[in-house]
Amino acid sequence: MTIAERLRDRAEQLTRSERQLSDVVLQNYPVSGLGTITSLAEAADVSTPTVARLVQKLGFSGFPDFQRSLRAELDEKISSPLTKRERWVDDAPDAHILNRFTKAVIDNIGQSMAKVDPADFDKACSLLSDEKRRVFVVGGRITRTLADYFFLHLQVIRDKVVHIPSNSNAWPHYLLDFEPGDVVVIFDVRRYENSTLRLAEMAGERGVEIVLFSDQWGSPIAQHASVCFTNHIAAPSAWDSNITTMLIAEIVISEVQERNWDTTRPRMEALEEMFDRTRFFRKF
Repeated sequence: MTIAERLRDRAEQLTRSERQLSDVVLQNYPVSGLGTITSLAEAADVSTPTVARLVQKLGFSGFPDFQRSLRAELDEKISSPLTKRERWVDDAPDAHILNRFTKAVIDNIGQSMAKVDPADFDKACSLLSDEKRRVFVVGGRITRTLADYFFLHLQVIRDKVVHIPSNSNAWPHYLLDFEPGDVVVIFDVRRYENSTLRLAEMAGERGVEIVLFSDQWGSPIAQHASVCFTNHIAAPSAWDSNITTMLIAEIVISEVQERNWDTTRPRMEALEEMFDRTRFFRKF
């Protein structure tokens, strides 16, 4: 587990001062924990013994051990595809890649599903199924394919769904139309994109709800999100795996479809009629 995951899992076991400290660590995670123990205590307005107690509750022998783990996480977050490949090649077991990759994906699914809070899931589905709200969907350089997939299905399910192009020079035009209560679905995994973060910040200023699909390290956008799905994505490859993110996205799509079925069914029937009239698909 990442330190952020440990902090969230143990939130109910922390004292008031420790929760205050935890909030500060998570605000600009993981960089917020890389200064001195004194500077972190001052930023959270707690004592240095409180910092020491918290890191021990998280399972670390002391503050240096805590920071070593943070640095390792930061190194993972900013890793390029070349760096990731070098790591897994050096550590790769003798088993065939078919087995190794499949095992990594299954492990990712297990760890990710264990972290999904049903309340957060229900909140995301409630936001997305509320037809009074407009929904905007956007991804990044790689995750735009996930955003396109999510948009295509959601557009069939309900109206008022807009796909924002991933190129950063286009989204300010969509930002003009954001209104309080609208929802922006964002896909953002390491290496997190600055333009997407700016979009999230400015959307938040306009009272927009953000549903974020990210990775186990957590995009900086998480601090602006109403709901954040943190999916495990590491795989024995130069590229991260999007399978877990796709899985959660498809479950959300399925639930929103069921919640909106009374209005979704006639939309789908009308769409099928259009397909038949245009002979879009082959008939056997």
